[in-house]
Amino acid sequence: MSKRIVIWDIICYLIFPIVIWNYGKNHIGEYYAMLVSTLPGILYSIVRFILLKRVNLFGIFMVLNLLIGTLVDVLAGSAIQMLWNDVFYSYILALIFIVTIVVNKPLFLFFSLDLVEMQGHNRTKMKSLFYQKKILFIYKLITFGFAFREILLSSLKIALILKYGVNSFDKSIILRQILSWGTFGISFYGFFYISKLLNNQTNSQKTSDIC
Repeated sequence: MSKRIVIWDIICYLIFPIVIWNYGKNHIGEYYAMLVSTLPGILYSIVRFILLKRVNLFGIFMVLNLLIGTLVDVLAGSAIQMLWNDVFYSYILALIFIVTIVVNKPLFLFFSLDLVEMQGHNRTKMKSLFYQKKILFIYKLITFGFAFREILLSSLKIALILKYGVNSFDKSIILRQILSWGTFGISFYGFFYISKLLNNQTNSQKTSDIC
């Protein structure tokens, strides 16, 4: 994760939403302040999708997640319902991640296929490599990590909502960002380990060919 991405994540997903929420709730109301506070993150996500310069599963997932999340927020009708909708949606996302693991198609394996294909690698060949037992297991762990993040985040949000009501909104933003960075950090190690395994296999193959 580059420093530039981290900085823009902090600005668009953390600073802007919290500032807009705390300033706007007393001027335009809690519900509309929540809606407006999501705009920086939405615009930032759209820009990141455009920069991909290619429509693939990862891009489609980003867009669908963005559209559904925005629709859920708009249809909420009130600030407190918007918070509860976010909780329910996170549980649904977690279920989707877990289902992809159960059917042996961990979502982040296919996200990785999109990325390596963009780098010029043969998708079919890389898929066969990714489906090796050990590597597939790591991808399942990574995918489960993101499912666990959604479950943990939603459960903590419930506690915050019950305790603080709509005032839990900014606390939820901070919590989501912390958990997101933690999950990405752990998953990055998983991707690094997979890359190491594949490089070792390539080196072993080259050695065998020489012999």
